[in-house]
Amino acid sequence: MAAAELVVKRRAYARVGLLGNPSDVYGGRALSFTIADFSATVCLRPSPELVIQPHPHHDFVAFPSLPNLVNRLQSEGYYGGVRLLMAICKIFYNHCTQNNISLKAENFTLSYDTNIPRQAGLSGSSAIICAALSCLLDFYNVRHLIKVEIRPNLILDAEKELGIVAGLQDRVAQVYGGLVYMDFSKEHMDKLGHGIYSPLDVDLLPPLYLIYAENPSDSGKVHSTVRQRWLDGDEFIISSMKEVAQLALDGHKALLQKNYAELARLMNRNFDLRRKMFGDDVLGSVNIKMVEVARSVGASSKFTGSGGAVVALCPDGDAQVELLQKACLESGFVVQKINVSSSVLTEEELASLLATTAKQNMSELASWPAGRPAVQQIYSL
Repeated sequence: MAAAELVVKRRAYARVGLLGNPSDVYGGRALSFTIADFSATVCLRPSPELVIQPHPHHDFVAFPSLPNLVNRLQSEGYYGGVRLLMAICKIFYNHCTQNNISLKAENFTLSYDTNIPRQAGLSGSSAIICAALSCLLDFYNVRHLIKVEIRPNLILDAEKELGIVAGLQDRVAQVYGGLVYMDFSKEHMDKLGHGIYSPLDVDLLPPLYLIYAENPSDSGKVHSTVRQRWLDGDEFIISSMKEVAQLALDGHKALLQKNYAELARLMNRNFDLRRKMFGDDVLGSVNIKMVEVARSVGASSKFTGSGGAVVALCPDGDAQVELLQKACLESGFVVQKINVSSSVLTEEELASLLATTAKQNMSELASWPAGRPAVQQIYSL
């Protein structure tokens, strides 16, 4: 086999949390989708030694001066992608060892690239890990031995290895691609080791817009205080998280009915609850301003993740979109129409998901017409 044929190159897309975040960290539900315009790509090439290749920009270690180094750290943070690639290699190897999955004794070089804005709440770090995991699955030819539903757990474990606080929502969306409804209830997590994840047709979505600041806040701080209050049994936090989870369930229904006025209401409510739980100091003034700018023209808006970017819906159509674009421009924010990516799962993976999910949805299964392709059936769940 020619050397070029041995190269494995895989991509994972940025994620937008449409509804339900951050309840995924608290046994809730979520509706999320991936964006085609922003992605991370990982390339795996066979090599004599195992090499994790630094990115020439994101893993930069040479600076013109001390002030330049400080400015760089303030805008980009301390870490690039090398640690992410190393962490998923470790987690992948341990998982295979613990599950008696044999791996061939061959080495490789991993490299990556990404255009996902940093610290913008678009899951740039997990996209790198997700793309790397996909490379490893195919290089070792074990994709069929590691269930689709388990892969988000491996990505999250790699991030936990690095002290990154996160939930499964982002990783599920990036493993599956497209639009996904997720149920992380304790019953499912305890019984299955993962949630119930249902891919949906991306055509159910209305036109949506991404707003982000060129100098975003650090999204890693958002969960810090609320998590402890939740663990301490704070009634307000617990009841609010339950309501946020319910918003995802209601949003799932609204999407199936293409009731976009209701979807807009739910998006606004999601942000309002987050603001009450976390407080303005944690959310940050720039992040709040992005939401308020969108709402100033009647658009609904909420964080895509935990800050740094906002997803907006203009229920009144093109005239409102023009107002949104003008308001964002005047406020110094970038705004663009979202190009939703399609599912990245193969027909075989979708069929496997269908077999698993059907056990949880026997009433729906009984009503399906015979002969429907697996991809159509699973979109119906």
